[in-house]
Amino acid sequence: MFPHHREREQPIFSARAHVFQIDPTTKRNWIPASKHAVTVSFFYDATRNVYRIISVGGTKAIINCTVTPSMTFTKTSQKFGQWADSRANTVYGLGFATEQQLHQFAEKFKEVKDAARLAREKSQDKELANTALTIAAPQFSQDLSDELQSPPVMCVNGPEDKLFRSQSADITLSSEKERIKKMLSEGSICEMNLEAELFTLQDSNSKLVAALHEANANVEQWKKQLTAYQEETERLRDQVADLEAHGPSDLLKDELTQSLEELEALLKAKDEEIHILQSKKAEYHEMEHQRDEAIHRLRETEMRNSDLERRIQNTEQNLSNSLEDRDRLDTEIQRAIEILDIKIFDLNDLRQSLVKLIDK
Repeated sequence: MFPHHREREQPIFSARAHVFQIDPTTKRNWIPASKHAVTVSFFYDATRNVYRIISVGGTKAIINCTVTPSMTFTKTSQKFGQWADSRANTVYGLGFATEQQLHQFAEKFKEVKDAARLAREKSQDKELANTALTIAAPQFSQDLSDELQSPPVMCVNGPEDKLFRSQSADITLSSEKERIKKMLSEGSICEMNLEAELFTLQDSNSKLVAALHEANANVEQWKKQLTAYQEETERLRDQVADLEAHGPSDLLKDELTQSLEELEALLKAKDEEIHILQSKKAEYHEMEHQRDEAIHRLRETEMRNSDLERRIQNTEQNLSNSLEDRDRLDTEIQRAIEILDIKIFDLNDLRQSLVKLIDK
């Protein structure tokens, strides 16, 4: 039967699978019909109310099976199923990548078979009349004219046109991705520099704070020691004066004098340390000023980092949108390719039929 009104035939379900056919000689062994996984699709012709299973490899139809109510899809393993086509006098086998894909295909097969049964029950007479009209030559010529006057949406220029459109979309998306990658790279470098500067400032700030705390603690400790030494000196002086008043022995007087001299020397050393610390106080003030500047720069860096994070988030969102558009475009192109492959197969079938008619 010649193909008619194929532009009204639409895909309703597709799956990827390895296609096999039963060996016509032994009826036991499977013969691979494709070297790799191909698309197997259910098509529905609303005009004739007919469902077909079609799979095309290049310009060759691997499967071209009209679904009838008597067909049954049988699962023979977790990832393999088969059904018999009495019209083609063969058995088709499909090997899927996952058990879930096999289950989805089996459910769709049952759904299509039930729909075909209902369609046959409701419009059997109409289907017979359409079949008779399809075989007639005038209707064939009219359908051929309709087919030639109503081209599909995509130009039938073969793989070159598909490749051109696909490459144009790829070039546009690639340039967009490169631009986004460049922005992300620059943002990452800037963010790394800011983080390094931030860590340096935080380290300097920590060292300054620790030095100030240590210096303040030392000053307070030395002040306390100085006060204690001064009190001890005054006490010893009082003892010396008291001993002198009461006429102490020379030995005790020498010991007290030596202790007093040692305390005075220690007091003098502590006074010098205090002067040194006071001279360093100006340096500590300068360090505090540097710390304040570092804190200010740290806040500015945090603000710049926050702005950069917002820009990166916007860029990632744009990239995600671009990838979604790319996936949607790839899906549409794949669907158009599948329909175009069917059209090419049907045109080849039509050409062969025309050659047979001319030979007759």
